[in-house]
Amino acid sequence: MPKQYAVIGLGRFGASVALTLSKIGHDVLAIDKDEALIHALAEDVTHAVQADAREEENLKALGLRNFDAVVVAIGDDIEANILITLMLKEMGVKQVVAKAQSELHGKVLARVGADRVIFPEQDMGKRLAYNLEKGNVLDLIELAPDYSVMQMTPPTWCIAKTLKDLNLRAKHKVSIVVIKKPEGMIAVPGAETVIESGDSLVLIGRNEDLTALQE
Repeated sequence: MPKQYAVIGLGRFGASVALTLSKIGHDVLAIDKDEALIHALAEDVTHAVQADAREEENLKALGLRNFDAVVVAIGDDIEANILITLMLKEMGVKQVVAKAQSELHGKVLARVGADRVIFPEQDMGKRLAYNLEKGNVLDLIELAPDYSVMQMTPPTWCIAKTLKDLNLRAKHKVSIVVIKKPEGMIAVPGAETVIESGDSLVLIGRNEDLTALQE
């Protein structure tokens, strides 16, 4: 079932979030005070509105408290970023995700009520570092300081074996949640699923256990 999301701030990061959510099939309200940025996305999201989100009355008029989540993607104005996050939580928005420029900025956002604080540049840096260091790591999403979801090509010792044979949860303390095969994706694969050389594995576990799997 489609959910309702709002994205405030349509720079590169905000526009990417809005477009991706829309492509997945959700209802997306894109908000920015820059008319050119609104026009650029108008045909690709459910609604695009030119408004100054620093004005509380504008936020209330948009009915944001009824949305499943609001993403504060403003990056060039830290003061506005924090103010908008605070106003959204005071309005009763269920989930506010805010973009932070630094660790200190992130702490302030958490203090004023942000439900989730993200560091896009830092996260992308980590992903690139893992990819460069370990050639079979395709992507990495950090869920917590010591817990991640990792996409990787299968290590050679996994090829032609079933998940039952590998028993990764017991032996390596990680779980395969998705296997991407050339012919399609297998979500929550069964014990008899065979891993092949062209596959891509999506695993979840502690960082130290995921690292131990890498070649």
